[in-house]
Amino acid sequence: MDLILWRHAEAIDLDLVGDDMMRYLTPRGEKQAARMAAWLDRQMPDGAKVFSSPAVRAEQTAHFLGRKVKLNAALAPLGTPEQLLELVQWPHAKGCVLVVGHQPTLGQVLSRLLGMQAAECAVKKGAVWWLRYREREEVAQTVVVAVQSPDVL
Repeated sequence: MDLILWRHAEAIDLDLVGDDMMRYLTPRGEKQAARMAAWLDRQMPDGAKVFSSPAVRAEQTAHFLGRKVKLNAALAPLGTPEQLLELVQWPHAKGCVLVVGHQPTLGQVLSRLLGMQAAECAVKKGAVWWLRYREREEVAQTVVVAVQSPDVL
């Protein structure tokens, strides 16, 4: 199974809209999302499942990919790593699953799956972490396939 974690791109400040779910992408965030979506579209298999937080900034980020996106409340801000992993059926799902979500949840999932000592891993806005589950000699492994930032694309 491949799991791609994509943090939403840069969004406006909370104090400009007052509702965290309504924050939308800045012009810079739109450029970040477009660059990352183009890269992802070249790399991801056609049949990949795409899930997004229902927060406007995450929905907008996912929209740039141009694929069918399923919104799920479990991916909203303050969602838990357990909810995310259950949604994507880690590590037993087949194929590739992309999740567009938020910190700290994405960083907490990365920390858990990669066996880090810290409670969470920093994930830049608009960045992608691509993980793969595999078994080698009956040992379960989580492998980092790629880490990509829109700033270097």
